[in-house]
Amino acid sequence: MRRLPVYFLVDVSESMVGEPIQQVQDGMRMIVQELRTDPYALETAFISVIAFAGKAKCISPLTELYKFYPQTFPIGGGTSLGAALNFLMDSMDKELVKTTLEQKGDWKPIIFLFTDGTPTDDTTVAIARWNNKYKKSANIIAISIGDNADTHILGKVSDNVLRLKATDSISFKSFFKWVTASIKATSVSVTDMGDDEVKLAPTSSINLEKVDTTERCIIDENFVVLFGKCSNTKKTYLVKYAKRLTDIEGLEDIQMKGTEYRLVGAYPVDEEIYNSLCDSKSDRNINVMSLRGVPTCPCCGNQLGVVVCECGGIMCSDGQTTACPWCGMEGTLGAIEAGGMSITRGKG
Repeated sequence: MRRLPVYFLVDVSESMVGEPIQQVQDGMRMIVQELRTDPYALETAFISVIAFAGKAKCISPLTELYKFYPQTFPIGGGTSLGAALNFLMDSMDKELVKTTLEQKGDWKPIIFLFTDGTPTDDTTVAIARWNNKYKKSANIIAISIGDNADTHILGKVSDNVLRLKATDSISFKSFFKWVTASIKATSVSVTDMGDDEVKLAPTSSINLEKVDTTERCIIDENFVVLFGKCSNTKKTYLVKYAKRLTDIEGLEDIQMKGTEYRLVGAYPVDEEIYNSLCDSKSDRNINVMSLRGVPTCPCCGNQLGVVVCECGGIMCSDGQTTACPWCGMEGTLGAIEAGGMSITRGKG
């Protein structure tokens, strides 16, 4: 039986931490459960999951549908789309069965690329490799989760670039039902008609729109993510802030807006796994005066989850004398000077 390979290339960068990555996790479970009830998909579909941040990592190699079990997604720093594409192409070279005189190979694979950010690496070589060798022999659908992805670059990889406009739980569920329906339709097509072009389900009933990738898009930085370490447990965590436009006092009449970032939440992360997916240290900064809200530490419960040491490390504190878990320096908490201070933010 010829296989229908389905690859999920999933952005697990810092900006996906929290609800978005959980929605993707739940969505993958739903896809698998739904596909297992479809005889065509059960007979033909093989699934692989590749996660990427600053580096790419195989979460699950190409596996027969009834044996596939969704793994937990990690979180890393950066959005290296070029590295992700190279990892995908290398995996396809190893895993796909090619047609020869003696046998028929796999059907044309389907790749669903999910990303919410702008590439942090140089994608030129990887995109050229994809277009020269792989694009005609694969069906790739690129999905911008929200409006912060560089859809112009995605258009260089795929003729099907879509944007999930809303990222609430209902929109995510509808989106993953659409993914499932598209895989089911393609499974029927390859089995009954031998046509291995992807059959995308209608998008009229969900918050999914086709993107015009011919024009350069304006990238809007929607999130700021900080990397901290618990002063008690020495475990690491991410603190996520979301962009908000606010009225500027005295300029309300002319609708001038200012920018601030409001707290979304703090989330524990495995430091070893996080670092394994990072390509380099971040060189991006944010002024603390732009941040609104301080979380409790998700590792120990300290009330101050964003305290900055002189070494630049971010840690938690109970408000008393604190030893920095990054450099070991001890001291007492002080107020921020007028004008604030710049701290390192994640690469996104």
